[in-house]
Amino acid sequence: MATTVLRVRLVGGDRMDITYDKPDVSDEDELVEQIISTLAEDSGVLRTQHGDRLVVLYGRGVAAIEVAPRGAVL
Repeated sequence: MATTVLRVRLVGGDRMDITYDKPDVSDEDELVEQIISTLAEDSGVLRTQHGDRLVVLYGRGVAAIEVAPRGAVL
């Protein structure tokens, strides 16, 4: 199972760190490509986690995403 942490900047200017995982994907690079492809679609939707909360991310509301190892982004 591949898991990644995304820092998402929304169209309104807010930012949040969310976790996305997919059990049937084993490579993190492949997972990132799936995320980008999904969010690029007009009806792109991702089910993610922010702590213990489910966050549904709609592609039309995302301005940018950053993918980095866990920890501080410098």
